Amino acid sequence: MKGSKNTHLKRVIVDFKKLNNIILDLLVTKYPDGYNDEDIITFRNAQNEIVECVEVITADTLYLVKVSKRLVAAMEDHDDVDDNDDHKETEIPEDTE
Repeated sequence: MKGSKNTHLKRVIVDFKKLNNIILDLLVTKYPDGYNDEDIITFRNAQNEIVECVEVITADTLYLVKVSKRLVAAMEDHDDVDDNDDHKETEIPEDTE
């Protein structure tokens, strides 16, 4: 892991299939243009398989999200949904006084 400042955080490895909107929001916020090779953390799991992840941090948890083509698509789709929500105009009622 990078540095020792995150030693008190709970560490959770998350697969694409178990991503929720909160983690997707964190990913899109941290990596708005996508992640690069230097953002990827590589390690071997208990089955000695190579795992590639990107990290996002909340106040109490460090999430390691497994990298995959599906993750990239989910981040892009999630960002598109947020962009559409941001562009909706809100009607402001006129003052009736």
